Amino acid sequence: MVVALDGTVLTVAQPTLRRDLGASFTQVQWTSTGYLVAVAGLLVFAGRLADRYGHRRTFALGMLGFGAASAGIALAPDVGWVIALRVVQGVFGALLQPATLGMLRDAYPPERLRTPIAVRTASIGVAAAAGPVVGGALATEFGWRAVFLLNIVPTLVFGLLALASRDRRDRPRMAAGVPLDLPGALLLAVALACLVHTLVTLPGVTWSAPVALLAGAAFVRHERRTGSPLLPPEIVGSRAVGGALGVLVIASAALNGSLLTCVYVLQDDLGLTPLRSALLSLPLAALLVAAAPASAVLLRRCGARVTVAAAMIVLAAGLLVLARASAPVALCAGFALVGAGFGTVMVAATHVVVRQAPAESAGVAGGLQQTAMNVGPLLGVASATVLMDLGAVRSPLVVLAFVAAAALPVCRALPGGPRPGPAGLPLGTAAGGSDATHTDHDVERGPHSRSLRDHEV
Repeated sequence: MVVALDGTVLTVAQPTLRRDLGASFTQVQWTSTGYLVAVAGLLVFAGRLADRYGHRRTFALGMLGFGAASAGIALAPDVGWVIALRVVQGVFGALLQPATLGMLRDAYPPERLRTPIAVRTASIGVAAAAGPVVGGALATEFGWRAVFLLNIVPTLVFGLLALASRDRRDRPRMAAGVPLDLPGALLLAVALACLVHTLVTLPGVTWSAPVALLAGAAFVRHERRTGSPLLPPEIVGSRAVGGALGVLVIASAALNGSLLTCVYVLQDDLGLTPLRSALLSLPLAALLVAAAPASAVLLRRCGARVTVAAAMIVLAAGLLVLARASAPVALCAGFALVGAGFGTVMVAATHVVVRQAPAESAGVAGGLQQTAMNVGPLLGVASATVLMDLGAVRSPLVVLAFVAAAALPVCRALPGGPRPGPAGLPLGTAAGGSDATHTDHDVERGPHSRSLRDHEV
């Protein structure tokens, strides 16, 4: 929630920062780009560190470091210091984000993960919705530095609480004798950081594109040969985890690309003020928050496959409504559909990633989920920018709607819903009474030891 709030409040405060420090547009862009490059490159390795040293401890370090970097930015004398400290902030942000999902995996048995993940998603939605309002108010009344001072108290409180907590479930999951695979971590960090840089600089062509391809190929080759890969085989080989990550990338790309497009549609095409545009988009945030608890119920009753597929259809329908809407009621309806669809996808797909991953690799799974949620928006924004340059301003909404709908085959990789068993047997239990797993990587290895079946989502 702290990270989501930080990102949204900064966006609103950037014009004030540029004027106060006499910075160029490129320098101001790097206050965001530097953070994104750092956090995307380190998320997976940070998750592995959490598996090795404990999720709560890693979360505390990330929180306290994030707050310290925020305090430094608030005191920065020029834009160069702001950019450098934003990179540092990204490093600590990478530490704390995967650890949050790892702590949930430690704290709750698999059958009870839906509700805490829904609460986490709703909190992120509230922070993202409140960010522009809070950031605008602080920047207007106190200047851009107040935006970063906002982070200090919550990061200090949460960091110290995490350090003070003594939970026996928060123990290192990864054996101390297993190497950390530093070469793999370095190759993946270079590949992801260069990928993010490439997406941010589109439609221009930069040196980072070929470097990302070369580093990615070298990473795959290294992972196949090493005895202790950064990405455990039980995660890489899981169709459910791969499908969930793919859906998260597509859904977050569709959401963020459409939001960028709608800014220009509402203000340039329809001539609305920024305030009225923001008010018309409020149903998106409201339905995103409301969809979180509803999706937990849908997961229990229908399973991840049906829930995510239906949500992607709702998301695509909302984008198509926005592509044609001009009246306030139609615009609000479109935003509401997009929010409901995305909120449901985020909860359901995240639940699959966290639950399907073994407990000793929960941090890595959290890092992969957060990586998908960082790369997807950049893909969506880059695609929308290119499409708007090529044609009509609303064209990205139509294209992104078809992209969302095209993700339906990916949903087939997700676990299905409960299957009725013979009379007298529990749902999903075979006639022979077997409770064995379909695949070895779905076996629970954590403190809540229990066999997991593909349909138990």
